[in-house]
Amino acid sequence: MSTNDLTGIAQKMVEKGKGILAIDESTGTIKKRFDSINVESTEETRRAYRELLITTPGGNDYVSGMILYDETIRQKTADGTPFTKALVDQGIMPGIKVDTGAKDLAGHPDEKVTEGLDGLRERLNEYVELGAKFAKWRAVITIGDHIPSQACIEANCHALARYAALCQEAGLVPMVEPETLMDADNTIERCFNVTERTLHTLFDQLYRQGVSIEHTILKVNMVVSGKQCPTQAEPDQVADLTVKCLKNTVPASLPGIVFLSGGQSAAKATEHLNLMNRKYTDLPWPLSFSYGRALQEPCLKAWSGNPDNVQEAQKILLHREKCNGLATLGKYDASAEKAA
Repeated sequence: MSTNDLTGIAQKMVEKGKGILAIDESTGTIKKRFDSINVESTEETRRAYRELLITTPGGNDYVSGMILYDETIRQKTADGTPFTKALVDQGIMPGIKVDTGAKDLAGHPDEKVTEGLDGLRERLNEYVELGAKFAKWRAVITIGDHIPSQACIEANCHALARYAALCQEAGLVPMVEPETLMDADNTIERCFNVTERTLHTLFDQLYRQGVSIEHTILKVNMVVSGKQCPTQAEPDQVADLTVKCLKNTVPASLPGIVFLSGGQSAAKATEHLNLMNRKYTDLPWPLSFSYGRALQEPCLKAWSGNPDNVQEAQKILLHREKCNGLATLGKYDASAEKAA
């Protein structure tokens, strides 16, 4: 695949008014989601739910790509259409999660390193054959007493860079995702410092591994207060510190940045994204979304495993997709939530 192809894919991923829907939950994670609505997680229930997400009428107006899981990229709709074809037919690009999960980092208690580099070249080539256009690898950075260590940050960023280089070799646009978790009691300032340190290390490692920044997408957390912090930052502070952190660390040649929701509520994730795009109109890169739970959760509850609920669930999903599409333009209005 030529660099022109990679350029086109990267630009389409962050197309104006659109973002990425993450439906790449592992089998274990989606079981937890299904447990919350009392639905048994089987290959067929997972297939049916993902078909609901993939075939939502009008979703292609606000979604440029979807990140799939290994099982999902091989599945088909009820009428026998491969999921990848169903997406492409709508003008939505199929992506694929390729890491194999975060494991304990030896010698560093309470810290994780993401695995999956072994055999990755061969897996990427197979995913290209299956129709993937981009890939995703998530690293987990935990805030706690005396952590994250620089060793943890470097181990994860080195793996992200090696993965990204392999993606570009295979003709896939890599989405690099270093997620600073928001589960602790840290202040927003601590989140800023850790995210800034992580992003500095990431782009250094990408450079060292010969990764083309022009053909890479960053997926990253917003700078927020830890969930257990007694003082929660106001939305304006989240927007300001997140943008400041990105301006301090991200090269202007990057095609775009998409945010993960990280456990924020659906409306809060939309509000924060909208504020950034409304307040900062001269950034070198577009700011968009790559949400999983923040898009899916209301839809999942509406579906609850009942085929009769599919249309209503899709309507709810489309509403969230539209809200976030507007947020990428700074045109979201919270009053839309009451009207939904």
